[in-house]
Amino acid sequence: MKNRFAALTIMVLLFVWVSQLSAQKSSQEQCSLAVLSNRISNKQRVCSSKVVQQMALNGHTFEQNQLGMTSMLVIGPEYSENEALKWFERAAERGYAPAQVNLAVMYLNGWGTPMNYAAALLWLHAAADQGFPRAYYNLGVLFLNGQGVRQDYAEAFRWFQKGAEANDTGAQTNLGYLYDQGLGCPQSAATAVSWYRKAADAGNAIAENNLADMYLKGEGVPQNNAEASRWFEKAAIAGSTGARIKLGYMYANGLGVKKDPETAYTWISSASMVGDRRGDYLIPALKELLTPQEISIAIQKAHSTPFKPDQQLPINYFAP
Repeated sequence: MKNRFAALTIMVLLFVWVSQLSAQKSSQEQCSLAVLSNRISNKQRVCSSKVVQQMALNGHTFEQNQLGMTSMLVIGPEYSENEALKWFERAAERGYAPAQVNLAVMYLNGWGTPMNYAAALLWLHAAADQGFPRAYYNLGVLFLNGQGVRQDYAEAFRWFQKGAEANDTGAQTNLGYLYDQGLGCPQSAATAVSWYRKAADAGNAIAENNLADMYLKGEGVPQNNAEASRWFEKAAIAGSTGARIKLGYMYANGLGVKKDPETAYTWISSASMVGDRRGDYLIPALKELLTPQEISIAIQKAHSTPFKPDQQLPINYFAP
């Protein structure tokens, strides 16, 4: 059983894909909320919440989607899932593909509205018809999981391939996963590696973890512990708890890195602290190699290790 991951739930945060869409006005005319601006583009003009609210009320779909995302993140007491749904609906009905996908996500998860797969599929197809890559990815996820549709790996492959070719890193990662497992396509570790690498080079943490795992096991690439540890570290820093545990294992055993029980303890503890306790079995043996002071330092480092919920929390990892 292979320990690679696919992103299996729908993601609600779409800021990085907004620039791929031909919007109704240029980025200079769009107004981003400060809390979201660093996740969209440094080219976006940052405006006050009052200005963004007024633009949204005047029918500007980019700003409507901004308010929906902010409401979904519950940033401030005036925001809620119901508010998010309202703003996504307004922008979606005006044909704004990012909002159409976000509205589909609301229906798929039952956020602010009863769960409704038919409505979700309608909005995803509306966005896909506009060539929006994140819609391709989400449709692929539904067919991969059999959510609201009959499970169909070939159809999942088709949608992930469309998204991958449109440079959606989630679709590239999952396309690699399908090649890796031979689902809906002939199994090919080399092709899986090529898609994992493309997404990993773009900073996708799941792809970084999966590429590291291919190097660790020598599948599709020559076995290389140093490369495995390098990619596990990238994924670990990006917030992947699975990669943190594997990187800890590498440091505990001196695989591709110099053996370092304290660093191993740090990475494994950083995963445990956010709820992923799969590496806890390594802790007792590491404790025997460390002084109380070294353990204390490792725990302090684990607490200070950045954890990025935007990359980690919206995704469920699946290990078949």
